[in-house]
Amino acid sequence: MIQSIDITKLATDTIAEKAIAHSQAQINEFASMSFPQIIDKIVNSAVDLTLKIAIAILVFYIGKFLINRIYSVVKKILVNRQVELSLSTFILSLMRIALMFILIITVIGILGIETSSFIAIFASAGVAIGMAMSGTLQNFAGGVLILFIKPYKVGDFIEVQGYSGTVKEIQIFYTIINTVDNKAIVIPNGALSTGTINNFSREEYRRVEWNVGISYGDDYEAAKKLVLEMLAKDSRVVEKYIEDDRKKYNTNATPEEEPSEQPSDDIPEDEPHHSRLWRLFHRKRKAFRQRLAARIEEERNKPEITFAIPPIDRSPYVGLKELADSSVNITIRAWTRSEFYWDLYFDINEKIYKEFPKAGLSFPFPQMDVHINNEN
Repeated sequence: MIQSIDITKLATDTIAEKAIAHSQAQINEFASMSFPQIIDKIVNSAVDLTLKIAIAILVFYIGKFLINRIYSVVKKILVNRQVELSLSTFILSLMRIALMFILIITVIGILGIETSSFIAIFASAGVAIGMAMSGTLQNFAGGVLILFIKPYKVGDFIEVQGYSGTVKEIQIFYTIINTVDNKAIVIPNGALSTGTINNFSREEYRRVEWNVGISYGDDYEAAKKLVLEMLAKDSRVVEKYIEDDRKKYNTNATPEEEPSEQPSDDIPEDEPHHSRLWRLFHRKRKAFRQRLAARIEEERNKPEITFAIPPIDRSPYVGLKELADSSVNITIRAWTRSEFYWDLYFDINEKIYKEFPKAGLSFPFPQMDVHINNEN
């Protein structure tokens, strides 16, 4: 940081030295001139300065107009592409600041002021600020990385840094998640971009697992058959293949769009010439966008070149996990869509609790057998 401050001081001293040297040269020049020459010099300098100021003002307003136009075009592109709001805001603000900085440097150069020293000051000040705000800049870089890579998005249920909850906001410096008991947790993006994130919402299907204990002497085969029947009757459970189950929900199906009425190609003959040209321009632009969208959709619908991986059997599974001290423990596994995970988990728990006793199966509790040897 001391080095950066020294650079800034050096650049400032350089500007001051140049200004003093220029002033001294002007004084010496005026001292060697007669009064008429001085008046003529002042008039010429005033005219030259006026022209420079007028050109600088003109360039500033033209540049500002172009920046606003570029901003509007980029904003429209981001909206049409449905880019995430946080990323769009960041890109637009960064672009506007960069373009305005370039415009201001250009205007200063037109006025005849040396710009290299100003650039050196800005650069050294940026280094000093960056070193002083290293932690904040790390969060900023982490936020940009998260917005581009998208390890999670708003609405996902994640577990990170010892907290779990639904992502509420993704800001440039922080991510806000809401826990299941509605606490707002603010986590720096720097830690999120370099840490481990468990995203429960990223995958379409998840495996549900139950561990149930029955008493020694109970019929294991009867328990297994009963559980498999429960799972077979539940439509949320994947029967065998995820690919077949996905077809039930038509996740890739899109509703057919109703044909919209196309505007007539006829342009009134009495319409002004400039209005006709403007309408033709918009019509050609609309036709070009439609052709571009059709091309993109065609490329998107092309079959991907993938390896022929056979589908994996995801049928419900029941197995004897262990012979514990007080119970015979059974493991039950089934696959379901992520949005059905907890509902299925609690429903099957309830059914097991109700149906097992009806089938003569009991739930043991920790117990100890004590044998007393009575010796006279």
